[in-house]
Amino acid sequence: MDKKNNFKAVCFGEVLWDVFPSHKKIGGAPLNVALRMNSLGVATTIISRIGKDEDGDNIISFLKDQNVGSDSIQVGEEYKTGVVNVMINEKGNASYDIMYPSSWDKITLTKEMVEKVSESDVFIFGSLICRDETSRSTLYALLDKAKYKVMDANLRAPYYTTEVLIELMSKADFIKLNDEELWEISRKLESPYNSFEQNIKFIAEKTNTKQVCVTKGEFGAVLYYNNKFYYNSGYFIKVVDTVGAGDSFLATLTVRLLKGKSPQKSLNYACAVGALVAGHEGANPKLSDMEIKKYMMLEEKNKIKK
Repeated sequence: MDKKNNFKAVCFGEVLWDVFPSHKKIGGAPLNVALRMNSLGVATTIISRIGKDEDGDNIISFLKDQNVGSDSIQVGEEYKTGVVNVMINEKGNASYDIMYPSSWDKITLTKEMVEKVSESDVFIFGSLICRDETSRSTLYALLDKAKYKVMDANLRAPYYTTEVLIELMSKADFIKLNDEELWEISRKLESPYNSFEQNIKFIAEKTNTKQVCVTKGEFGAVLYYNNKFYYNSGYFIKVVDTVGAGDSFLATLTVRLLKGKSPQKSLNYACAVGALVAGHEGANPKLSDMEIKKYMMLEEKNKIKK
């Protein structure tokens, strides 16, 4: 990747409200990724759609306060701003009930979107946005204009098909999965392998994608980057909730690699950020570089002691 510093990014997909039993927070994977990338110094724009309602107005106000580009978020009257009902179990893991249809299912292509994506260094998207044909066709048109395409395989049953997943992965330059998604997609592609690394390579070869990253929750992540594997075994954190941890991980890893950091150092830093997010309530806690590095140093010392 290019080693310049003034990067531009576009995140495409759902913006919504995560509704917890006791409160609600602004969310959506592309929004979470955009917020983290922006905090790491990458000028980031979101392409999405909201309803003409209070929830939508509050999302725009929030993004403007965070200096995240929101000019490419469409406003429509026919469908409401997206809502996801989130349940957290005793281990802090989240499950989701995603309302359909929502405004973000109906993103329509514009000339301004095409220009924005063409001018950007990286284009990040997830598979969930493809559950509706309208947003899916817009995504496909934008993928043709993007320079570097990062896919988050955000599998949420019943909102995906094997055919669409294969097409998206084949269009991507970088694929991010979690360990459950790795096994599920490997089965769908009829992989003959049982090992973690073999299945990562199998997916990379099957989709002609040279960069694949698989997160393993508290056990870190594995990065397959240009024919070489990199590993991080995870950092200990007392989990509050896991909402947004994977999004912050992906944003951080993408930014570090964009800036020319080594794959290993990028992976380590991203794992630390993901862990720290899981140790906070909500998807987008503020984290300083000093706080992240201090946490990493303490964790490395603890590992040596063990």
